[in-house]
Amino acid sequence: MKHTRRSFLASAASLTGCSLLPSFRKGDWIDAHVHVWTPDVEKYPLARGYAVSDMRPPSFTPEQLFAHCKPEGVNHVVLIQMSYYQHDNRYMLDVMRAHPGVFSGVAIVDEHAEGLSGTMRELVRQGVRGFRIYSGKEKNLSEWIGSSGMATLWKTAAELKVSVCPLINPDTLPLIDKMCEWYPDTSVVIDHFARIGMTGSIKEGEVKNLLRLARHARTHVKASAFYALGAKKAPYLDMGPLIRQVRDAFGPQRVMWASDCPFQVDPGHNYHNSIALIRDRLDFLSEQDKAWMLRGTAEKVFFSAAAV
Repeated sequence: MKHTRRSFLASAASLTGCSLLPSFRKGDWIDAHVHVWTPDVEKYPLARGYAVSDMRPPSFTPEQLFAHCKPEGVNHVVLIQMSYYQHDNRYMLDVMRAHPGVFSGVAIVDEHAEGLSGTMRELVRQGVRGFRIYSGKEKNLSEWIGSSGMATLWKTAAELKVSVCPLINPDTLPLIDKMCEWYPDTSVVIDHFARIGMTGSIKEGEVKNLLRLARHARTHVKASAFYALGAKKAPYLDMGPLIRQVRDAFGPQRVMWASDCPFQVDPGHNYHNSIALIRDRLDFLSEQDKAWMLRGTAEKVFFSAAAV
């Protein structure tokens, strides 16, 4: 039955032109989720509520990242705006400009601010291909996801042909499912399996809610943050069953690997073990699966042209 399901997904991808393998060379991988920041807080001040002591490690610049990722064949990276800067995306944008073609970016915007659509359009013009959303301190999740600002964000993302990237806990999955129903033309990328397994156990009901999103053709999942999920211990083989279920439900064309650096290189973890789980250690992944999950899906979603 799984084989039939995967065959159907492959045929559907072929009809939409998505079955072609991406253009990067084999071994030229993409890390779909990395944060960078600089100790230069005079040029790039921290957002209100954050202190230098919150920056752990004190610095994670592109050069520090390259020392981890390049030896593993990762030469392209999707930068995720760091919460230390909140809506000030300047450092991320400057890093992207300093390394043409290496980075794509996912920005954070204030969905309650005036001129949201214009702000998003300008960020996309500068190379941003996604917008991170997270509930922050809102007590009522349904009011957060159903706000007028969030509606504008989802509609504008669809118009610009970029993605909404929810950083959520499993309890928010049904609300994201509803948003995907309301905005079927919006590309969505779920970070870190929606943090399923963060408590140490991978719960069947939460997995079911994640897999339910597969019926939305523009929804994707990041296989990432292995250091923080399940047993939280390399070589992370306990994550294999969840990766397999996600691959079977979404197809490899809608799953992308990511490290979540620099947290993936905290003491007790390293970059090699993150990429090696997908690249080397799961025998149920075909070479084509790996090509999509390590490169093709992220290339399609984050390195393609936008409508600006």
